[in-house]
Amino acid sequence: MRSVDRAVTVLEILARHGEAGVTEVADELGVHKSTAFRLLGVLENRGLVTQEQERGKYYLGAGVLRLAGAAAVRLDISREGAAVCRSLADELGETVNIAVLDNNAAVNIMQARGPASVTVQNWLGRRTPLHATSSGKTLLAHQPESVQQAVLARQLTRFTERTITSPAAVRRELAEVAERGFAVAIEELERGLRAVAAPVRARDGAVVGAISVSAPAYRLAEERLAEVIKRTVAAARELSRRLGCAW
Repeated sequence: MRSVDRAVTVLEILARHGEAGVTEVADELGVHKSTAFRLLGVLENRGLVTQEQERGKYYLGAGVLRLAGAAAVRLDISREGAAVCRSLADELGETVNIAVLDNNAAVNIMQARGPASVTVQNWLGRRTPLHATSSGKTLLAHQPESVQQAVLARQLTRFTERTITSPAAVRRELAEVAERGFAVAIEELERGLRAVAAPVRARDGAVVGAISVSAPAYRLAEERLAEVIKRTVAAARELSRRLGCAW
């Protein structure tokens, strides 16, 4: 824990001063120069700090911007998504979630329940599989080929008899999802549960989240599915617009 605390303090020192040498960092930390050098070396290897030149001063690296950007996107989705999520839940009467990609899973960061929702399950904060959920398929469909390959290289867990566990079949569905702009999961994670999802895009058009509607199978039957998909896609576009996307 001490090493973690020191590493964070190093980042704070560089943020405060703009740049600093090993001696300056060591003095502020109250440690030997060799300890400060090792800490800076680890942070440099992870791209969190950069050295001007050999034996030069250190400053914050691009890795910090990457982490800050990811955090900002989540904050933006949470801030702008609340109203959209609530409105869609009220309109359809069902449970609405907003999910983001978290390594090899989709994690739900926001949830709203409509007046007709009968489920008591709380999806907020829950990590769900990418291959067996509408949000997961939506997120994975818009990832680079290398990311898709890494996910599909793992054993795909079967949750119900409808779960797609063939990598080739999942890959075909991901291509369809990317082309048509929405994903559907028909009792693939849980029996009796159906869901649809559409991508949420950031200012640059990159997919940064997915908004989904889930409901019991009897309330999301084929005759209603098309309308729910239409409303979900419209909500995703509205949230994307709020995030600055002009697509």
